[in-house]
Amino acid sequence: MSRLLRASMLLLLLAACGGGSGKFSAPRDLENACAIVRERPQYFRAMQATERKWGVPIHVQMATIHQESKFIGNAQTPHQFALGVIPMGRQSSAYGYSQALDGTWEEYQQEQNRRSARRDRITDATDFMGWYMDQTQRRLGVPKTDAQHQYLAYHEGRTGFARQSYLAKPWLVDVAARVQNRSNMYARQLASCGRA
Repeated sequence: MSRLLRASMLLLLLAACGGGSGKFSAPRDLENACAIVRERPQYFRAMQATERKWGVPIHVQMATIHQESKFIGNAQTPHQFALGVIPMGRQSSAYGYSQALDGTWEEYQQEQNRRSARRDRITDATDFMGWYMDQTQRRLGVPKTDAQHQYLAYHEGRTGFARQSYLAKPWLVDVAARVQNRSNMYARQLASCGRA
């Protein structure tokens, strides 16, 4: 086989491997819900299905996904390093659009009989989020429209939320307030482009 042919085949192989990197990339304008919906209609369809099934408003889902992963499908927590150089693994097992932890994701898969569900698939991630927030409302009485408190329960877990563990974390209370503000903004934007 000639060098040119081998080099061409290698280049094609590398291009094919690298071509999928945009698969999990974030939408271009994360500040505009209408722009996200236009650019990624599959996101909107997934969130509509979750809203119908679980009753979690689209804007609450969007604000939570924005905070958790910035709409990056394969988002992971950063690596931890001992002495600044020795890799010690990731900060947690959180992965995907919803940043679901391994154990919680497995609970969802089992309870919902969705063994093939994947955290880096938007339809599965939004369904997980709907399931989790529905359980939060049932167990703790947090309305599905309350993005701030739903986010606190999502971040701290229901047991931590019930114990009010977030009160010892002022930074988290601030983050949850920002999630509520973004949810309100996304709701207004979706209404303005006829997607509410």
